[in-house]
Amino acid sequence: MFSDRQKPKSMNEIGGQPNRIEKNTKIKGDIISEADFRIDGKLDGNVKTSGKVVIGKDGYIHGKVECVNADIEGSFNGELMVSDLLSLKASAVIEGTVSVNKLAVEPGATFNASCTMGGKKGQGSSNFKNSSHEAAKAS
Repeated sequence: MFSDRQKPKSMNEIGGQPNRIEKNTKIKGDIISEADFRIDGKLDGNVKTSGKVVIGKDGYIHGKVECVNADIEGSFNGELMVSDLLSLKASAVIEGTVSVNKLAVEPGATFNASCTMGGKKGQGSSNFKNSSHEAAKAS
């Protein structure tokens, strides 16, 4: 009834707008935020947020990303740590290392990564390596 545990609200749920890096913008450095983040430009660095990270179709990140949820349409190269849901759209290209709780992949996405998936308390962990693998064949 009076639980201290509450589901974290995204910026859209509390009426705010996500932070944005627009197309044709290049940033070198690290970003730390408690809000959602959308990247349509290029980022060479790290992102750490207690919200959601969206990489738009023209977006690219090279570095380390730590977040609760992520939607990827563009490209990512590096270490990706998502504590809840990672959603890869058909145009996504992922390379590097991925650690995720839940994974949703649309047909056509390219997933060239070492991936660790785990449920609560580390149950159901598995490691796999895909090389030039299209998600359409993984469903």
